[in-house]
Amino acid sequence: MDKDQFAKSYIDAIAHCRDMNMRFIEIGEGWAEMALPYDPRLIGDPRTGVIHGGALTALMDSCCGAAVLCHPAGGGGTATIGLRIDHLRGAAPGQEITVKATCYHATRSVAFVRALAYDDDRETPLATATGTFTVEPAK
Repeated sequence: MDKDQFAKSYIDAIAHCRDMNMRFIEIGEGWAEMALPYDPRLIGDPRTGVIHGGALTALMDSCCGAAVLCHPAGGGGTATIGLRIDHLRGAAPGQEITVKATCYHATRSVAFVRALAYDDDRETPLATATGTFTVEPAK
C-alpha cells in the first residue's frame, strides 16, 4: 500500500480522526507525522481559546499507532497498551497542532513509541509522549 492509500484508509477507519479533521503530513518506515487543524469545537477553555488536552491526546495516540503500523514489524494492526503524555504548555489559539511519532523498538508482540507535539513554536513542544502498543504482523 502506498503512503496516500495508507493515510486515507487510516483516517477513514478511525472515526475520531475523521471527525476531528486529522491529516497526515508524512509517513516513513517506523514514523508518522500528523496534524490537527485548529477547530473551535475542540476548545477546552472558552476564555483562552486553547484546544482541549483530550483532543491533543487523541492526536498523539493516533499518530503513535500510525508509527507502529509503518514499522517493518507491524502493519497488521495495533492497539494502545499504555500511553503517558506530559502536557508542557497549552497550544496557541488559532494554530494547527502537529505530532511526530517514532516507533523506536518492536518485539514480536509490543512496540515502543515516542512522540512530540508542537504548534507554530517549534522550539517549545506542547507535549511529549511515550507509549506501548500491540504488534500484529502484516499478513
